[in-house]
Amino acid sequence: MPRRPNMMNDEQLCAIKAVLRTIKEKSRFYEQKYRDIDLGSIETAEDFATLPFTDKYELREAYPLGLQAVPDEQIVRIHSSSGTTGTPIIIPYTAKDVEDWAEMFARCYRMAGVTAQDRVQITPGYGLWTAGIGFQAGAERCGAMVIPMGPGNTDKQIQMMKDLQSTVLCATSSYALLLAEEIMRRGVKEQIHLQKGIIGSERWGEKMRKRIANELGVELYDIYGLTEIYGPGIGISCEKACGIHYWNDYLYFEIIDPKTGKVLPAGEVGELVITTLRKEGAPLIRYRTHDLTRILPGQCPCGSPFPRIDILVGRTDDMVKVKGVNIFPGQIDEVLKEVDGVSSEYQVMIDHLNGKDIMTIFFECDRLEKREELEGAVRSHFKERIGIMIVPKAVAIGDLPRSEKKSNRIFDNRY
Repeated sequence: MPRRPNMMNDEQLCAIKAVLRTIKEKSRFYEQKYRDIDLGSIETAEDFATLPFTDKYELREAYPLGLQAVPDEQIVRIHSSSGTTGTPIIIPYTAKDVEDWAEMFARCYRMAGVTAQDRVQITPGYGLWTAGIGFQAGAERCGAMVIPMGPGNTDKQIQMMKDLQSTVLCATSSYALLLAEEIMRRGVKEQIHLQKGIIGSERWGEKMRKRIANELGVELYDIYGLTEIYGPGIGISCEKACGIHYWNDYLYFEIIDPKTGKVLPAGEVGELVITTLRKEGAPLIRYRTHDLTRILPGQCPCGSPFPRIDILVGRTDDMVKVKGVNIFPGQIDEVLKEVDGVSSEYQVMIDHLNGKDIMTIFFECDRLEKREELEGAVRSHFKERIGIMIVPKAVAIGDLPRSEKKSNRIFDNRY
């Protein structure tokens, strides 16, 4: 069982040393990366923290199968990142990797209280992306009935939700909101049997969470993961909703200062770095996720022995600098949460006009007759909390675009 959640435990250290003993022989990628490093000298967590990080650009340079660490005949599947911002990252999986991933995902469902009596409607995409097939494998391992819808076709999603009496919805937060709004618009909430929502792939604020929970009438759980590290299912929030439990018998988590690379103590916000302890097809050592969070000290009130990270603040590569101030999406969520009458949906436009930066925030509200009052409140809250003046623009509920996948909320037009 996991223990000593905020430091490397003995089992993790043994697993890491076992990986390091053979990684140069198995992986051309790490043979080159660690050419001048004596991995046999790594004896402690402090020694391990001296190893160089692995970053996304290196994984892209290894395209297509440079990360593979076992013979071809042991690879049963590949998955890939989207490649929307560059060369895609190809991750090969062995049969054991697929099995381990399904077990971690099943733990997520069990943490959310999903049983064999549930009917799980899966809306994330299938294919090279890890989402749909991961949600399916974990649910099947729990014995639940799987409804593998995939993304889009909202009419059919709602029809199947009604006719098959789905009890669990798996979705991005953006699509869960779209479905919630459409169900309310059609007046069919009484025909929907959903009890739980398992939401992943993008960060979301408290207002959005409350809207989805209230309009769908469900308990919500945050699921975490990334393609490079199996996929979604490596962690999930519990019924107490105070952080995300992660499976530290499969993974070792560190939090680092993103500028210096120094490991930070539990409780301090920084960049999450992950090392796989059991992955065969493409093990990753000290992989920089660029996700910003912190390790939560102490045991969760839910009683689970698995450690927790906090809900993600954002990503280091999501940060924008406006008028010399670093701004993350999570900070915008927090500001809007504090203003009564403002909804969860927003969109940011950043322009450079007449020699200065202009940041315009469009936000939805349900009472446009209070437009000036709400815009004034958002302007003053933003100045107080973030430190810069913005141009607030109130719009009606539903005016901002909705997405069946992830929502792009910040548009930087300066470059």
